[in-house]
Parts: sequence; C-alpha cells; structure tokens
Amino acid sequence: MAAGGGDPAASPMKTPSWAVRIRGADGEIAGAGILLTPDQVLTCAHVVDRAADRLTAEFVGAADHSVPAVRARVDGTAYVPETRDADGDPSGDVALLRLERPRPAEETVRLHRLSAPGREVRMYGFPYAHNGGIWFRSTVVGGCGRDGQVQLSPVNPGELASPGCSGAGVADSRTGEVIGMVLSGQLDQHGNRFSFMSPAETIARHLPRLKPRIVGPTAVDERLLPTADGASQDLLDEPFAQRLAAWLRDDGSQVKISVVEPGDAARAATLRRAITLADRELRTAVSIDRASLDPPGTVPSAGGHDLAVDASGLTAAEIAERIAERIGLWQHPEHPPLDRIRASKTSLNLVVVGVDEAADPPDLLDLLDVLRAGGSRLLLVFRTAGDCHRRARERLLARPARERRARLVERLRDITGPLAEDLHERLAAVVPSGVRPLDSELVAAHAALAALLRADEDDRERDDDRDGDRHHDRDRDRDRDGDRDRDRDRDKDWRYDQDQDWHHGHDHGHGHDRDQDRRHDRDGGLHQDRRQVHDQDQDRWQAHGRDQDRCQAHGRDQDRQQVHDRDQDRCQARGPVQDRQHDRDRDRDRGHDPVEDRKQARAPGRAPGHTPDLDRYELLADRVAGRLRAGVAELDRLRDRRDELAGRLRGYHVLHQHSLEGEEDPAVDDLYLRAHALLRTRPCDVRAAEAAVDAYTRRVEEHGGGDTR
Repeated sequence: MAAGGGDPAASPMKTPSWAVRIRGADGEIAGAGILLTPDQVLTCAHVVDRAADRLTAEFVGAADHSVPAVRARVDGTAYVPETRDADGDPSGDVALLRLERPRPAEETVRLHRLSAPGREVRMYGFPYAHNGGIWFRSTVVGGCGRDGQVQLSPVNPGELASPGCSGAGVADSRTGEVIGMVLSGQLDQHGNRFSFMSPAETIARHLPRLKPRIVGPTAVDERLLPTADGASQDLLDEPFAQRLAAWLRDDGSQVKISVVEPGDAARAATLRRAITLADRELRTAVSIDRASLDPPGTVPSAGGHDLAVDASGLTAAEIAERIAERIGLWQHPEHPPLDRIRASKTSLNLVVVGVDEAADPPDLLDLLDVLRAGGSRLLLVFRTAGDCHRRARERLLARPARERRARLVERLRDITGPLAEDLHERLAAVVPSGVRPLDSELVAAHAALAALLRADEDDRERDDDRDGDRHHDRDRDRDRDGDRDRDRDRDKDWRYDQDQDWHHGHDHGHGHDRDQDRRHDRDGGLHQDRRQVHDQDQDRWQAHGRDQDRCQAHGRDQDRQQVHDRDQDRCQARGPVQDRQHDRDRDRDRGHDPVEDRKQARAPGRAPGHTPDLDRYELLADRVAGRLRAGVAELDRLRDRRDELAGRLRGYHVLHQHSLEGEEDPAVDDLYLRAHALLRTRPCDVRAAEAAVDAYTRRVEEHGGGDTR
C-alpha cells in the first residue's frame, strides 16, 4: 500500500485510486490531479485556468469501477500561477482544489520526499487519445531552474507527457511512492523531448498547508537550519558564498572540501544560508527576496543538494542509513546501508558538515569514498584543518585526481600511438581526398601528453624534495643529539681528570713534575677539544645560517603570496570579514595546502599552484580521438574503393584482351597503363585513379567489350 492508504502507485496493473481526471465547463479534459485528502485534489494552476470557473473532478480508479464526478473549486488562496523570471525560468504553477463531496480516505495518497536521480518514474495522465488514462514512463534527469523543478526524459519518444497529463502524479517505479506532479511536456527545435515535474518539496514550499500530507525525511538536518539570531543572518562571507553557490549550481567539480572553524560566525552563517537557499522546501519567497539584495553569484538554485547532514556525533552507519532513506533504499533493511547504497548505483548531491566531528571519521571517509566512486557530488565541511581534513583531501581529491590523470595519460598515449599509427598507415596507402587534415589535432594531443607527463615528473620531484627535507631534518637532529652526547662525555672526562689530579696531589705531594706534565697534556687535550667544539659550533652556526636563509626566503614567498592574496581579496570581497578570511578559505576550499603550494612554486619550471586542466585535456582527447577514428574510417573507405577499382580494371582488361582476338589497340592500352599505374602508386590518388579507370572502361565498351559492372 502506498503512503496514505491508496493503491500502490507504481503498479501498472490497475488504475491508481488517487488519479483524478479534470474537465472544464466545456466538458473537455483540462488535465489531471492527485487526490491527497478525501476532499482535496492537487493539480496545476494552468489546468484550473484552462477549465475556467467550472471544474469537475472524475475518479477513474474508483473501487466500484464507476467514474464518479464531483464538482470542485479552488481551495481559497491555494493557487500559485506560473511566473517566469528574467532568464525565463518558470516557477509555481500549482493549485489545490476543494471537492463538494469527499471521497473515501483509502483512495487518497500522500506525497513523499525522495531524491531519485537516474531513477525510472511513471505518471498516469489523460492525453486526448486515451481518455481513460495511460501510464507514461520517464527517467529522472535532474533539477533545473531556480524553482527546483525536475527534468524528466521519456523512456520512449512516444511517452512524452502531452496535454491531458498536466497535474498527474509522478510515482517512483521502485518504491511506488508519489514523489511529485507533472507540469508540462516539451519538444524543442532540435527534436529533444522532455517533461518537467514539481517535486514534493517544491510543492510544499508553494503550498505550505500541504506539509501534513508530505512524508519522508527532510533534505536538511535540523542542526543545519538557520539560527534565530538576527545578527548572524546579516553576516556574509562573500567569496565563500560565491564558491558554495558555484558548487551548488554544479560548477563541474565533484568534491569540494571546506573548513569552517567553530568561532567563525560569518563563515558558519554563510554555509547555513547556502544550504537553506539550495533546498527546495526551505527556499521560501522571503529568503529569495532577501537573497536578491545580496551580491551577485552568491545565490544557488533550488535543488542544488539532495541531502545536507550534520555528522557531529553520528556514526558512519547512521549517516549511511540517512542517505539510503533519502534515495529510497528502504527495501531489504536487513542488509547494511552501505551495501544497499553500493548496489543501487544511485548518485546524489550530498553536503556533510562536521566530517571530523563524526563518531568514527575513518569509517565516514570510507562511506564518502564509495559515494564519490559511484558518481555522487560531495560538499564536505570540516571544523579544523587537522589530520582528518588532510586524509580526506588526499583520499577524495588528490588520489582521484592522480588516477584520473593516469587514465588520461594512457588515453593520450593510445591516441598518439596506435591510433596515430593507424592513421599514418592509411595516409601512406591513399591520398586523403575529402579528409580533414589532422596534423594540428595530433600536435595538440602530443602537447597535452607532454604537459601531463611533466606534471607527473614535478609531482615526483616534489615528493622527493619532501622526503629529502624530512631526512635532512632527521640527520640534523641526530647530529645535534650526537654533539650533546659528546659534550656530556667530554665534561665527564674533564671532571674525572680533575678528581684524579686532586687525589694524586693529596697523596703524592712530591710528584710536582708529573703533575706539571699531566696538566700540560690535559691542557693540550682540552685545547684540542675546544678546537673541535669550536669547529662543530662553526658548522652548526653555518647550518643555522643556511636554515635562516631558507626561512627568510620562505617568508619572502609568504609575503609575496599574502600581498597577492590581499589584492585579490580587495577586488572580490565587500567587507572586512571577507578580506581577513579569503586567502585561507580559498586554499582550504580547493583542497590546497599553502605550504605545498610554496614548495610547488620553488619546483623548477612550474608556476605556483599550477595543475593541468584535466577537463580541457579530456575534451581534447574526446575530440581528437573522434576525429582520428572518423579520418581512419574515411581513409578505409578510400582504400576499399581503390581495391574495388583495381578489380574492375582487371576484369575489363581481361574482357578487352578476349575481344581483340590478337589485334592491338595502343590508345586503349595507354589508358589501361595509366589507370594501372595510378592504382599502384602509394599513396594512391583514388579520385584520379577512378577517373582513369572510368576512361578505360568507356573505351573498352565503345569497342564492344561489354560491361562487367
């Protein structure tokens, strides 16, 4: 049974009891609706407009197989017409109808909050040719527009939602829950077919009175909701807000790691604001109006995340269960949630705040790595830039980037190696008539491969430098420990000699000469020891000077970087809070270590913070590989045509020889020799050879040799 007592929503074997057919005053079908309560029907505002003042709700899935018709009207102010902003993004288009007579409660259904990207859904509508209703299947593509609407792609071209489907319930095929309402279908100028739905959260935002009829956990944990403190609401870290909004609008980065320290009120308020504005249900009209006064680029689109979790004090298993419930994986509860998530192959946009404050951060990183590998996008917020933050950055950012770069290197090697060799082999066989030159493409691929290999070499040098620095530090510490041990031993020896001298002087008062000799030896030894100590001190002082030089150079690099960052901040930030925080936040958000960046700056031939543009190189690899394969295929067609012409020439030559009966025809023979020579030339000009073969065959046919084609 579906939530609320109705029939299973996704069952294609029967008409759902909650499906409503709406007719206008003229008796024509205006659209569809969803029976949410015994006397309330949810539909689209434009369906109400089309039906004029007189609305009739017909219940095609009634239990007694009749089709009861009940008069309906708009329920008070529960009517939100469709509006469009300056960019043409639609918003609203929902309405609630009140029935004159209630229907049985068991025919109703509740809406369910569910994130279902990539999932199959079904909708039951009433297109013109199917007045009794028909199921349409679609796949959830993703959110679109600022209102949080969801784009659907029909499974088959004929299943595009058409007039008569507006207002129909959208049911998740896996769970049977109604998760939204059809808004419209669209066939664009390029032949693309799409439908759009308003999910349960967006409906709840436009019609708050329906929240009791919407079930399922909300997308944002209560601990992440904005505080009631008016002062904190006025705080905004503009650069941080812009980066959050960019990620929530899908800027192409899969994983974003940020640090929001406990005492950073402005940054914490900015994070809560972004999470709120990106949630379909929390993004109220008031918040949108307030955001419109904020700096540009700081307001994310509704639906930018599917789930926002505060991990503080929670175990990885609890967070995994929260994710599984959000994406509708409550079947087979006996299986661990991580196994269900891994088997579902479902991705989502996940925000996790306080990763390092979870009950078991290592296990949580395991879960996040599984989600990342499955295609989920992750916004991870840490409280401190400690060990957990560094491990997450290495595991979720650095290692995947290295693996991605390695895959790209192999792909470019295949392009510049075997694929390029295939091309050159064909070019050696035939002239590329009509084939686009590909030299510049191969040069670009070689340059990209060289840049990636150079980046790999720089990384290895940096790793070696770090290892060398660590070994140098350990050796220096070991030398200092050895110096201290030798000093202690020398002091012991000196005290021992003093004790021995005192005893000898006390017991043998007449041994003055021996004492004098001993003092001379001792003074000489002490002088030598002092010389050694002096030399060691000089060495240590020189090493200390070199360390100071490196520290000063390091400080100068820091100063230059800080000056540069302050200049950048003044260009971007609007207030003193942003100026103080921008440099640190930018580095942490991007997963950069400032110390590492300065070491990269000292690496030979490498600019500070330089990393290969993998997105650009991947697009380049796609383009070059596609054009090379197309070029090889076209050259293969030319080579096949050359072989075909050679066979045709041989056939006509044999036929001509039989027709001559011992006579000679020098003119025809010359045509044959020319065609034969062109076909044997490498590379073969197929077009010229084809013209020569055609000339020869025409002369043979003119002499009565016939046509062997």
